[in-house]
Formats: sequence, C-alpha cells, structure tokens
Amino acid sequence: MLTYMLDPSRKTPLYEQLYTAIRDDIVSGVLRSREKLPSKRKLAAHLRVSPVTIETAYGQLVAEGYLESAPKRGYFVQTLSSVQPPRGNAPQSAPVPPAAPVDDCRYDFRTNVVDTDCFPFSIWAKLLRGVLTERSHELLRAPDPQGAPVLREEIRRYLYQYRGIEVDIDQIIVGAGSEYLVGLLIQLLGRDKVYALENPGYPKLYRSFEASGATVLPLPLDRHGLREDRLRDAAPDIVYLTPSHHFPLGVVMPAARRLALLRWAEEDAHRYLIEDDYDSEFRYSSRPIPALKGLDRADRVIYLNTFAKSLAPSLRIGYVVLPRPLAQQFRERLGFYSSTVPSFEQYTLAEFLRTGAFERHISRSRNLYKARRDALLDAFAHSPLAPVVHLSGADAGLHLLARVENGMDEHTLIARAHDAGVRVYGLSSHYLSAFAPCPAATILLGYAGVPTEDIEGAVAQLTQAWYNKT
Repeated sequence: MLTYMLDPSRKTPLYEQLYTAIRDDIVSGVLRSREKLPSKRKLAAHLRVSPVTIETAYGQLVAEGYLESAPKRGYFVQTLSSVQPPRGNAPQSAPVPPAAPVDDCRYDFRTNVVDTDCFPFSIWAKLLRGVLTERSHELLRAPDPQGAPVLREEIRRYLYQYRGIEVDIDQIIVGAGSEYLVGLLIQLLGRDKVYALENPGYPKLYRSFEASGATVLPLPLDRHGLREDRLRDAAPDIVYLTPSHHFPLGVVMPAARRLALLRWAEEDAHRYLIEDDYDSEFRYSSRPIPALKGLDRADRVIYLNTFAKSLAPSLRIGYVVLPRPLAQQFRERLGFYSSTVPSFEQYTLAEFLRTGAFERHISRSRNLYKARRDALLDAFAHSPLAPVVHLSGADAGLHLLARVENGMDEHTLIARAHDAGVRVYGLSSHYLSAFAPCPAATILLGYAGVPTEDIEGAVAQLTQAWYNKT
C-alpha cells in the first residue's frame, strides 16, 4: 500500500501533496510502468483522508498522462517514455535549471486580475472624504452583522434594476469576499450535506468546501452546463453553479436547462441552488443573461456575487442573497457574527452605487475590455497561428479559451510560451476529478490585465513559441 506523509497544516492542499508525491515516484521509477495503484477508497482509508482527495489527485495525474484510468479495473501507471517531466523536482540523473523568477515574463494572461488603471480613484477618494465627514459617528459603531442597511438597500436596488431580482434587504448579507461567504453558507446549510460543484470549475472553491469539512461532488458538464439527470443520479443536496457564464468554459446555460434545475430543487425542501453570478456585467454581444434567481418562484436559489471583477479583487466585498427561510435561520443561528467588512468601505461603496458611479465605471470597463478582447481576436486572426488556434468564449467575461492544434500538449504549450516571455495557463488545472476528461491542448487567456497596446506583441511571441513551420 502506498504510504505518504500528508500534512494538513501546510498551505498546499492535501490532494496536491499527494499528486506531487505519486508523480515523483512515477518519474523516479519507484512506481513501475503498468503498476496498479490502490483504489480510491482503500488509499483514502489508509492515508486517513477524504476519498475526494484521492480522486482529485488521481484525476490530475490522469489528465497529465502519468496514470491511465481503466473502467472497472482501476488506475495504472503509464509507461515512463510517455510521461512528461514534472514541473517541480526532476530525477537526479536529469537535473533541470533553476525555476525562472516570478516576474520574468513580459506578458501575463492571468484570469484573476482586473485593470487597476481603470479604477476610479478620484471618485472613490471624494466619496471616502464625504463619508468621513458625514458619517463620522456611524463609522465608529459596530456595523450590522448582515452589513450596513444603506449598502444592502443599494445592492437590492441594483439587483432589481440590472439583474431582474426582487428581494428584501433582510435577505442580503454582506461579507469579505466569496471564500468567507461560502464558509458561512456551509455553516448555515450544514457540513453533513453533499455539495455538487461544476467540473471543471474553481480549484480554490473546491478547496474552500473541502477545508470547511463539506462533502464535495464534482459533476461533469455538457455544452449547456449541468444536466438535470446528472443531479438525479448523483443526488446531492446543494448545487453550486455559474449559469450565466461558466468559468472557465464560458458556457451559458439555456432557459430550458435552468427551469429543469429549478424543478429539481423544488422537489425537496432541503435542496438549494447556489448561483455564482461572478462576471455578469461583462457581456459584449448581447444584453446580460438574466440571473437564475430572477426565475426562482419557489425561493430555492441562493444568489452570490462580489465586486472582485467589477471593481477590484482587493476590495474584498461580496454579498449573498438568501431565500427568506434561510435568512431567518441565519439571524437566529449565526447572527452573533460580526460584519467582516469595515463600515468605512461599506458606506463608501453604498455612495458609489447610489450616485450612479458604479454603472458609469462598469460601462467604461466594459468598453475597455471589449477593445482588448477585439485586439486579441484580431491579433490571432492575422497571425500564422490562425489555422491552428481555435478561440471560444469571446461573447462574455474576461478570458478566452484557446484550443491549439499544432501537435504540442498543454504542458509544452505553457513551457514554450514561458520561454518566449508569455505566461499562459492550462485548462487542466481547473478539473477537479478524472470523471470529466479535459480537452487536449487548451489554454486560458485572461486579457483584463494585458494593456491593449501589448496584445499584438504578446501574440507575436506566442506565434514564435507555437508556430511549427514544418
């Protein structure tokens, strides 16, 4: 039986520790070609970790070609000649040069940034001064556990006007970002529940659920998102989904699929859908997609959003809209928690929303990001890569998917781009298990943090890295 020392106190997640240990044993020859690995349940029991931890580690190893999954037979080590070298430590017989410094790439297509130059600093500073003058006494008092009523009222108004959601401010809870709010929801809904997550999805979200002690069930998607029959087969209690614009695949869930999921949730009083509406403001070729919560007549949808994409990730302000019964339970069971967002920021954001500055900022940001998206599409269309790079997900959001058909695998594409001074990111890192095979050689290109004038140069470098003249 495989035995590895996994340390829960480390920042590195358990599944990543296990993945690294098994990968290194495969590359070094400790685990031989075609050797069968223990079943997920047996290894989980032996290492005293969740089966989901084993499943996620195995899934990543399958996605990267270190393991092969044989239906009803188990997991087997791939032959060494077919395995890509690890990105970390290599065997002693094949030393690699030291890792490049973090800032060695001129261009970085990260997906978790926004353009900081776009932030309305002067307006925000003016509102800050106004809040300091007009609400000086209120700033020194402990805020309402659910958030300042004035901010919740502005959020309520915004949701009604722009997302078609009609709620009361008593249903809204303001908190310090999505991680905190997810943890709060798990406490409210129960750690004994089974939570279904979209696969692929946010690895950080998966870690948040796992760290909170919840049972997580990754479910695969089709071209329309989550399927109702998958939910019936898997039988989760809670489903976390991004119906308006899935990350990272960019899928927009059609109305029929949304209504089917709502019907599923309505069949059991313990079922809820958590709708993450993370980037609904950025849609370029049509009006914003209506929120699932706007179709919710039975009060089964929990709506979650933050200002990370629309303003800045560092602002750390998000909010959740609870169904009325859950809002009452929150006040009775968890109302003792103090608000995690300082009053200063809450009142300033409330003014930012009330004065229309937020809508104007979103309009400017949308135009800026649309210009960057257009520049990226145009640069690829006019490059030698045009026949082999297939872009998708351009209608919304702040990133594109690039499927590259030049004979290189995902890791080679990333490494070659890095050598050319461009940092790109693979789709495989967003898959949570082996049950949904990752499309081959697919790269995420986040363009929000790349200046428009740099995009042509970045694509030129990618052309140098990926174009195979033969």
